[in-house]
Amino acid sequence: MLRKIRLTLAILFWVLITWLLVDFTGTAHAYLGWMAKIQFVPALLALNVGALLFVLTLTLLMGRIYCSVICPLGVMQDAIAWLRPGKNKYSYSPARTTLRYTLLVVACAALALGVAWIGGLIFPYSTYGRIVSVCVAPLYKLANNGLAALAEHYGSYAFYEVDVWVKSFASLAVALLTWAVIAVLAWRNGRTWCNTICPVGTLLGLVSRHSYLRMTIDADKCRNCRKCERSCKASCIDLKTHTVDLSRCVVCGDCEGQCKFDALHLKASPIPAKGGGGGESCPSPSEKAGEKLEATSRRAALTSIALLAGTALAKAQSKVEPKTTDGGLADIVRKEKPKRDKLITPPGSLSVRNLRTHCTACQLCIDACPNDVLRPSSSLDRFMQPEVSFERGYCRPECNRCSQVCPTSAIQPVTVEQRTAIQVGHAVWTRELCIPVRDEKPCGLCARKCPAQAIQMVPLQAGVHQDGWRWRDADNQEIPREKVLLIPVVNEEKCIGCGACENLCPSNPLSAIHVEGHEVHREI
Repeated sequence: MLRKIRLTLAILFWVLITWLLVDFTGTAHAYLGWMAKIQFVPALLALNVGALLFVLTLTLLMGRIYCSVICPLGVMQDAIAWLRPGKNKYSYSPARTTLRYTLLVVACAALALGVAWIGGLIFPYSTYGRIVSVCVAPLYKLANNGLAALAEHYGSYAFYEVDVWVKSFASLAVALLTWAVIAVLAWRNGRTWCNTICPVGTLLGLVSRHSYLRMTIDADKCRNCRKCERSCKASCIDLKTHTVDLSRCVVCGDCEGQCKFDALHLKASPIPAKGGGGGESCPSPSEKAGEKLEATSRRAALTSIALLAGTALAKAQSKVEPKTTDGGLADIVRKEKPKRDKLITPPGSLSVRNLRTHCTACQLCIDACPNDVLRPSSSLDRFMQPEVSFERGYCRPECNRCSQVCPTSAIQPVTVEQRTAIQVGHAVWTRELCIPVRDEKPCGLCARKCPAQAIQMVPLQAGVHQDGWRWRDADNQEIPREKVLLIPVVNEEKCIGCGACENLCPSNPLSAIHVEGHEVHREI
């Protein structure tokens, strides 16, 4: 019964979280956004005390059941291992304690030092999110586009087409490589990644040593048939000593289902008897080894807790800071990314520093962006974290999707009203690229399309001024309107850095007007 309940919940969570990661309409986020927020690392970075208490309480009660039900990367490993044919696939192997605790300390240090993307390479939710967003979401969108074409053929517009393109080859390579490593490890040895590399699994393993309910072997009933040991994908059942390594057991229930002698059960932990007035017995070698392992676990736990506490304090403090041709006649010249002196970060991210220290590069906001504005960074100090660029669209003031889906508070939730008042940057005009200067032809598209009305057009010619509906030169002689060339002037106090001017500027391949980001976002 335990295994059936666990499997049902695990499949349900896995399917829904995967849908949450691939959905581009916003429907899933409206109903299932909480599934991302109860993941351990996003809850930690967002200082979501309720979610953290829920995970820790669940672990203290039932051990690492979080890893086999709620964590999508853990369930994916189980699915891959299940595909491997045959029975008796596994065998007991001792825990690689040094490697586990080293990776845990490194991941915690990455958070504390403000380079969360390094930890994000092995954090379970960001790893799974990256794999799904980069590898699965494009296939989901292609299927949607096929349905849209089919529906349109029959006069229905229940679906709409979306662009499918590779936003970052570096992210694609990392996602494919990570998936390949996890798949090979899961195929061969089940939960190797989960119990050796994953820092969340290691941290929860320290907590689960003290869980109230734990998988227990009754040595009197056990016949040493080894079926439980060979069915344990965590490789944590040692029949020589009739013990279960609680730091690696994910309470999947597979071993209990394999035992024909009723020797394995999830039971309440026994309360150790207090010693009497007599002398203490001499500990056995196995007890000494257990004490040594317990001491190592305590040291790793204290180190990790100290780093996590420092990280939480730093986060709390940082929040205080403010087609190929055009009609078959001419080649289309694609927009190129301008060289920016200052990075542009999404509205709600508060600052470049806040985004860098909170974001684990799960790619959820990038995949959710309906305007194709966000893409993974290739810079090593913020690798695969989102940055804003306007070659394919601009950040519409009425859109706040990225702030609604971020589970780590790297992008704070903002309303549409707040979004229109956030300055993520300001527009900068480049004179030699502007069409009225370069080609001596009228334009003014940037001013007409600016949603913040932050751009005004002024005469290029010296002394030219407007008199009612007429234009006059320095000698007050009337000039035909078609001969007056106007250039843009940006009001930085009103500009919100949405990039409409940069994206829509007809100057190619580089726009004559581009956005420079603000290190710390401002409000107007």
